[in-house]
Amino acid sequence: MSRQLSRTVPLAELHCHLGGAVTPAIMWGIAHAQGIRLPTKDYWEFRDIITVSPRHGHSFEGYLDLFHWTELIQSSPIAVERSVYEVIGGAYRKNNVTTMELRFNPMKRNRGGEQDLDHIIAAAVRGMDRAMLEYPVRPGLILCLDRAFPYHLNEIIAEKAIAWRDRGVVGVDIAGPESSGFRVREYRRLFQEARRHHLGITVHTGESGPVEEVAEVVEQLEPDRIGHGVKAAYDPRTMALIRERGIVLEVCPTSNLNTRVVSGWEELRWILDTFRREEIRFTINTDGPEMLKTYIRDELATLGRLGILAPDEQVEVARTAMQASFVPNVGDVPLPRLEPAPREEVEREEA
Repeated sequence: MSRQLSRTVPLAELHCHLGGAVTPAIMWGIAHAQGIRLPTKDYWEFRDIITVSPRHGHSFEGYLDLFHWTELIQSSPIAVERSVYEVIGGAYRKNNVTTMELRFNPMKRNRGGEQDLDHIIAAAVRGMDRAMLEYPVRPGLILCLDRAFPYHLNEIIAEKAIAWRDRGVVGVDIAGPESSGFRVREYRRLFQEARRHHLGITVHTGESGPVEEVAEVVEQLEPDRIGHGVKAAYDPRTMALIRERGIVLEVCPTSNLNTRVVSGWEELRWILDTFRREEIRFTINTDGPEMLKTYIRDELATLGRLGILAPDEQVEVARTAMQASFVPNVGDVPLPRLEPAPREEVEREEA
């Protein structure tokens, strides 16, 4: 029996997109409740449309295309509240995730300006409040800027994050594929202002684009964490910057494999070995558990089974996630000692 983290060990998920985290059955119900015309009346076809499957292939662009329907379905205050509530509660019930940071772009859920942005954010806060009434969890929201947006729209999102910082918004992010047309340095002042208001800073980089952008992000935006960041393993200077500044990486194994950002488990093994050797702190996350058909304990269990992360390293990764969370006071929560999961629990998971 291989040792793995017991379900009694609480976990923190730091990199989870709302658009990829709601179960298809709930998304189906939300869509019909709002009268959204779906491309099919067959539930199983719908499920394939919003989750990774052979029909989409394996590519970064194909993965991003999955968000078209999920973001459309979540484009109302009622849908956002239900989605946030279901994701936080489901993560706790299924995986004992007690700290959940959910990220989303509120401007991609206001139907091009038809819905009020504050109502969308308020709905997400209500969803968190409902979940906290029912479960012993500490959630937080991260508002995502987008590389494809013009600066003035991203500025509005950052201003909303600051305005809602005392109601559950804990950080800001920049998402979307890296491109030569995006100017990292243009966002330096915006992120300095967010930091001045005690918001956490995380940025998607080192995923599909050039590794050179990672160093630029570190130097210009001074993030606390980096989303993905796996390409940093190929550049010693970038790793030195990350190590010296104590930046934590949010690694999402299944996501990176599905998008072909990482070629396979052996490359991922080399990347994580390199990070450990260079004393780069990292966490393990799902990116979007329902869209990618994985959960955070699945990620850790697979890394353990393949010998990529030993049991004590899984504990350290879990501890790092708690410590790096933007949710107030989470870093002070001690983790229980690693214990072998009960035999029946292991057998159930392996089945």
